[in-house]
Amino acid sequence: MTETEPTTELRLRPLQDGDIDYLFEQMRDPAAAEMAAFTADDPNDREAFDSWVERNRNNSTADNRVITADGALVGSIAAFTIDGDREVTYWIGREHWGKGYASRALALLLESDETRPLQARVAADNSGSIRVLEKNGFKRTGTERGYANARGREIEEFVYQLD
Repeated sequence: MTETEPTTELRLRPLQDGDIDYLFEQMRDPAAAEMAAFTADDPNDREAFDSWVERNRNNSTADNRVITADGALVGSIAAFTIDGDREVTYWIGREHWGKGYASRALALLLESDETRPLQARVAADNSGSIRVLEKNGFKRTGTERGYANARGREIEEFVYQLD
């Protein structure tokens, strides 16, 4: 008989004021920012981060959630409309990478937001995020180049879509 790992209870819930410090610290992590590539101009600028959070909270097209695992905050996820397209984004704290949280959180978000098509963009070398999207049925529809603040240069990004 083999042992199985306990199942982690993963949930999405609305963003609360008490989450903001933790999320700011997550997005300041240099390794995580390098992987995400497309980040804030200055990830250490708390005032800019707080303004960004407030804009997102006031955006009627945005569904901003935090991801919890067994009650502990592990990241954030959102669906939003930009230039007429519905997109998703997510961020998992580096200490929680490789546990399947992003894939499961995206699946939960897709259950509550049935808008299709739904798009996502990812740095071409971010294999973990590419797996998350493909595991959830997203198909690569294009390649673009964009300036990645965290890397200080233009890089290739893949565009994905879920129909």
